[in-house]
Amino acid sequence: MKSLDDKVVVITGAGSGIGRALAVNAAGRGAHVAISDVNEAGLAETVELVKGAGARAVRSDTLDVAKRDEIVGYAEAVADQFGRVNVVVNNAGVSMTGNFANMSYEQMEWIVDINFWGVVNGTKEFLPHLVASGDGHVVNISSLFGLISMPGQTLYNSTKYAVRGFTEALREEMLIGKHKVGVTAVHPGGIKTGIVRNGRVTDGDDLEALAKLFDKKLARTSPDDAAAAIVKAVLRNQPRLLIGADAHALHHIGKLLGARYQDVFAFGAKRVLP
Repeated sequence: MKSLDDKVVVITGAGSGIGRALAVNAAGRGAHVAISDVNEAGLAETVELVKGAGARAVRSDTLDVAKRDEIVGYAEAVADQFGRVNVVVNNAGVSMTGNFANMSYEQMEWIVDINFWGVVNGTKEFLPHLVASGDGHVVNISSLFGLISMPGQTLYNSTKYAVRGFTEALREEMLIGKHKVGVTAVHPGGIKTGIVRNGRVTDGDDLEALAKLFDKKLARTSPDDAAAAIVKAVLRNQPRLLIGADAHALHHIGKLLGARYQDVFAFGAKRVLP
């Protein structure tokens, strides 16, 4: 794939953040855009931005990626409307912060259903259409926390490591099967989105304090810059993409220190986290 012009690009979690920026970027490149989100109001705002950016066509659906039956119907509807699917970006995701000992099973199931099963559902249902297109591409959004682990992020880490493993194995299967489907695992660092503010915390944790810390000190990269990097990775058929200087730096420290990075990060987190 050398261009997104006249390609059909499907993006989940497009009501804000990276998903919205990706939709606008793809629209500006002449793509047909199919976007979805659970947030109907946010999705409507993205639709107007995508139209203004010059998309060839726009489809929008209020969609919960954790509900498999919705994804099944959605994939069929998108393929029927556009006749093909060229790119799928499984971007929808949520955060869950707090001590593992204090997490309920309901909280753990909530994040796993969205962050992991949402990616699996979207990939499974759209993959036949990507293969049939002859130049398909899957983009799965993992995280820097799919490369290194942090305290207070046990379940978020788990889902993002799972997305990484799933995506890398899928790419290997596409290579073995000689399918013309590129696969990219994306590992963003701190992006200026509402993922923390709109996320959940365990009992006793201060969501507002965490959100302020993330917004002021950790979110260094804009969604637009992240989207531009992701599109470039697709057009280069890049297997792995790290976004942000923080992602590169912390990943490098993790590789350099080996398992001892856990001691260093635990000490740092104790000093920084509210």
